[in-house]
Amino acid sequence: MVNDESKITLLEKETYSSSFWDDTRSAQAKMKTLATLKSKVDQWRGLENQVTSIDELITLAIDEQDDTIQHSVSEEISEVCKKVDSLEFQLVLSGQYDRRNAIVAIHSGAGGVESQDWAQILMRMYLRWVERRGFEGEILDVSTGEEAGIKSVVIQVSGDYAYGYMKAERGVHRLVRLSPFDSDHARHTSFALLEALPEVEEGVDVTIDPSDLNIEVFRAGGAGGQSVQKNSTAVRITHIPTGIKVSCQNERSQYQNKTIALKILMSRLVELETKAKSKETAKIKGDHVSPQWGNQIRSYVLHPYHMVKDHRTDFETSDSSAVLDGDLDGFIEAYLSTTVGKKSDS
Repeated sequence: MVNDESKITLLEKETYSSSFWDDTRSAQAKMKTLATLKSKVDQWRGLENQVTSIDELITLAIDEQDDTIQHSVSEEISEVCKKVDSLEFQLVLSGQYDRRNAIVAIHSGAGGVESQDWAQILMRMYLRWVERRGFEGEILDVSTGEEAGIKSVVIQVSGDYAYGYMKAERGVHRLVRLSPFDSDHARHTSFALLEALPEVEEGVDVTIDPSDLNIEVFRAGGAGGQSVQKNSTAVRITHIPTGIKVSCQNERSQYQNKTIALKILMSRLVELETKAKSKETAKIKGDHVSPQWGNQIRSYVLHPYHMVKDHRTDFETSDSSAVLDGDLDGFIEAYLSTTVGKKSDS
């Protein structure tokens, strides 16, 4: 914490310089870092003051032989313990982008309507989790299925440490249930892939050369009738050097769709760079790097019994209804706790 306070002092000195705002992007990045450091220090200093206050209260009670405050002191100590646990857990989220907002993409697997329905169930589950945590969730783009469900969806999750938490959910999610779309009510297995990307800033985290982009516009699809777009508002952007393609057709404005597509593209480029570094580290350490679709992280079994199990940590619960209603903290915290001591910005 002392080191953080030293950083705050240095950054504050920089802000006093008359040339500080000459480079707007750099200045904004430093101001964001300054705000983050101040928030962190304020939390720990506030906790320190609370502990000092409790200590003084206990000393006074002992001196005056007053046991009437025992209950209130116990409550304050319990509150401090909870704050310490919360702050200690935040130390797990120490990656470069962990404190950022997250861009979450859910893709249905093979299996048509079954997997598309499963992808929609997952979308609702994560939006409920976002609501539970007091975060904000905004659907940036969605591709609906022909019969039911969704083919894919992109959601922006805004909140402190949103990416740090959401990165724990990356991978393949498997559902086993009696199909509501099968007249024989046979048991089906469906898959969906979740990606989590950090929200990044152009010019600060990544720089894109406009000549590297191929931007196409087309008419957004719809259910027909009045909902079909008459103008070409949907946007598809291809980053030529990497071949990454991003499209957005959710908004009625071509400009809005282009802005969202660029935001997603920047996040994918940062993720690509992070993965390259991770693979290089894995080669040196001899670690196995699983392909995305092969990385099944969790199973949701709704028949013949109810069980949700995380295959990375063995954390499980039989209350599948609560999980599908957004009760995910147990799974996320169990996984993140296993990453303590592992250097990862991804």
